[in-house]
Amino acid sequence: MTYEQIRSNPAVRAYIKMGNDKLGVLGYTDHSEAHCALVAERAGEILRRFGHSEEEIEIVKIAGFLHDIGNAINRSHHAEYGALLANQLLMQTDLSTQDCVEIVSCIGNHDESTGGAFDAISAALIIADKTDVRRNRVRTRELSAFDKHDRVNYAVTKAELVLLPEEKKICLQLQLDESICTMFEYFEIFLGRMLMCRKAAEMLGAQFRLTANGGKII
Repeated sequence: MTYEQIRSNPAVRAYIKMGNDKLGVLGYTDHSEAHCALVAERAGEILRRFGHSEEEIEIVKIAGFLHDIGNAINRSHHAEYGALLANQLLMQTDLSTQDCVEIVSCIGNHDESTGGAFDAISAALIIADKTDVRRNRVRTRELSAFDKHDRVNYAVTKAELVLLPEEKKICLQLQLDESICTMFEYFEIFLGRMLMCRKAAEMLGAQFRLTANGGKII
């Protein structure tokens, strides 16, 4: 089973669509296949740049694409639900038991409320997921209808994840429109996620840095 096969799997796509549709009704930002593919490929690139094997890269890409399927059941504890769903799907494939266990563990630990990085693969998944901050994740375009999550994402006019393995640094560089979202609101929503990224970066032997509008935050 490869990453490309997972991406085209009808059951996986159905879970992602159901989860994203439900979150849309509840007022959450985009969690569609676009988000899942971005996380998968960004996580793979993180491991690639930090010298990990092609096998590990393939594993993290599979985990990245599957990481949010638990939203189809419930947003609360979606990481744990997603791990259980992924286990059912993956045990029917030709992946080794060890690879399945790794993927399931990564999915089950990617949410900041209950999880955390425990190895390089889980670390890459967490960083890739938590740094997907962008304007086009906001579903509505009516500013008057935005909640604080919408404002934070919509305020990001530019986001770049810079990987510097030689310097042992991973840097998220943001440009924020502070007329839409104050710096306080950004921290209220994302500080926990950024601290999670800092711990994850340590698993890769690196430091995590966050800058907003040119100023160092973390």
